[in-house]
Amino acid sequence: MQKTSFFIATIIIALFSHAQEKTVLEKILGEKTLPSITLLDMNGKKVNVADYGKSGKITILSFWATWCIPCKKELANMAELQEDWAKKYNTQIVAVSIDDSRNTTKVKPYVDGQRWEYEVLLDVNQDLKRNLNIPSVPFTILVDSEGKIVYTHSGYTEGDEYVLEEQIQKIKK
Repeated sequence: MQKTSFFIATIIIALFSHAQEKTVLEKILGEKTLPSITLLDMNGKKVNVADYGKSGKITILSFWATWCIPCKKELANMAELQEDWAKKYNTQIVAVSIDDSRNTTKVKPYVDGQRWEYEVLLDVNQDLKRNLNIPSVPFTILVDSEGKIVYTHSGYTEGDEYVLEEQIQKIKK
């Protein structure tokens, strides 16, 4: 009986602590914008990441790697929704590959094979990933039309794209 009570109390404390952390994180993220970091797209063109926050669109940055199966599933599912989201919510999706210099040559053939129509950036040295304190991939960042980071999500489970859409809907209200 004591073990059960202790277990339940531990879960309640953990949930309460997590809820407080999230509130603090949300306050911090509400003030954070995309950093001015230049990455290359798949064609070798330089792109300043901060410019996405100035586009007037809701931007979804999805960090991924060619070796990450959940990342590729998430991006494939978002690709199916991309056109609808762009029309309904004025969104743009940007996939940010964190593949290193050895694996970066796999990115373009993979993306072309998937026929993803969104922009793909190469964060070969993981400068952007480090700057945004991203622990691992997949990791998704939602930026509102004013350039503020308003939501982040780590990991991917089938259906998370609909949770993301709910967050996008909150921005549009």
